[in-house]
Order: sequence, then structure tokens, then C-alpha cells
Amino acid sequence: MPLRREVVVQPLGLGYNGGVRQSALVRAQRIIVFIIVAALAGIALLAVPFFGGGGSPAGDGSAWNGLFAQGSLRAAGRQIALISGHAGNDSGAVCEDDAGVATLTEAAVNAAVVERTAETLRRSGAFVTVLDEFDDRLQGLEAELLLSIHADSCVDASGYKAASYALRTTPADERLLACIDHYYPAATALPHHTDTVTHNMTEYHAFAKIAPTTPAAILELGFLGGDRVLLETQPDLVAHGVTESILCFLRDEDPRIAPTPIPAVESAIP
Repeated sequence: MPLRREVVVQPLGLGYNGGVRQSALVRAQRIIVFIIVAALAGIALLAVPFFGGGGSPAGDGSAWNGLFAQGSLRAAGRQIALISGHAGNDSGAVCEDDAGVATLTEAAVNAAVVERTAETLRRSGAFVTVLDEFDDRLQGLEAELLLSIHADSCVDASGYKAASYALRTTPADERLLACIDHYYPAATALPHHTDTVTHNMTEYHAFAKIAPTTPAAILELGFLGGDRVLLETQPDLVAHGVTESILCFLRDEDPRIAPTPIPAVESAIP
């Protein structure tokens, strides 16, 4: 029996409209895929400074365990001022050998830590201004915060300390100190050496120059004598403690109430 082939004739209008709808759907899908790929590429570019180079934000494989993601986001676009203690003025405290030759200066220690801290914060999107000790820009300075970095004398003692302006301490200043007291010793394993806080700290010259609305503190990283191994050979680790303290403040954390868990860091002393 011969096969009979039936031909179904579809109305021209229906086939044309269906093709248009299908073509539009394909174009829409392509646009969505493009948007997703572009978004993922943007996220990857932003993530490179934080995850490249062996886990170091600086990309140098140093002893870092990364910054808190929310802290990094909160740093973006913020104005931060750092004073590199004694820069542009003198050497600060000095360690000397038996012949009286300087082997370590406070200014050099301060500069190494400030440089690393500023670089990491800039990678987080912050605007960081590094100032000399008696920088003219201190007058009326307005910023999210000002932190002056120093170190103590070359004696056989160990510990850090921080202070704010005794003549005008604000709640923001107190919270900044709380962030330092929580994160800096966690990173460096240094004790809090409160017995050596002096008027040179609580009445630090920069406090009287900046705008009264700028939260500020001075941090002495440790003693050039007792903490020399840490300060001289591990500036990355010291800077990590300083950076985490600043990010704590920027994300509006108050460690006195509900501190964020601190990530493990390598021991300060090998």
C-alpha cells in the first residue's frame, strides 16, 4: 500500500510571530549571560589585591592572614591620616652598639610600619595621607581618623601602649583605643604597658592641631630594646596589628561590647 504523506500547512502569521519571540528570547539570554560574566570579572579584579601573592594583601607572601572582608569594604573611600613618628624632624629613640654607633632608630621602625599599613589600606580603597611629625597639614585636619605611630626607647622592657587627647577625649577616641587594645596585642602578642604612658602621649602636639571632630590616637608599637626582634624583623606583622585596629574602627565595631573573633596569626617571635 503506498504511503500517503500529509502536509500540514501552518498559517504564515503564527510561524513568523513564534520565530520573532524565540529570537528575542535568545538575545535576552545572551545579554543576561554577558552581564553575569562582566560582574564575575569585576569581582575577580577586586579580589586580586586581597588573595594574590600567598595570602598577603601586599602580594609579597608575608605573614598575614588576610583582612576581614567587611572591614575592607568599610575602608573604601574613607579618609585616613597616619603620622610616621619623628619623620622630617629627628631619629627619635636610638639603639647603639658598644662603640656608640646607631644600630636602630625609632624613625626607621615607624616608617616601615606606616608604609605597610598605608599600602594595605589603599588596596582596600581608602584614601591614606602619610604625614611627617610636624606636618603643616595637621592644622585643622579633618579625617575619619588620625593615628600617630611611634616606638619606645631602647631599654630592656616589652609592651605597647596607646593614648588619646587628655584635654578632649571623645567617645570616638575611646572606641579607637578599644580597637587598638583588642587587635594590636592579638597580632603582636605584646603586653599592654600602661605604666609608661606619659604627658607626651596624652598631650601629644598633633591632638591640639587637628579638627576637634577627627578621632585620634597615638600608638607606641613596643620598645626598641626588649621588642627589637619583632619591630626590626617583622614589620609586616606589626603593620597587620595596626591595620586591623584601624579597620575595626572603620566598621563601627566596639570591642568593649561585642568584639569580632580575631583570625589566627603567626607568632610574633620566631
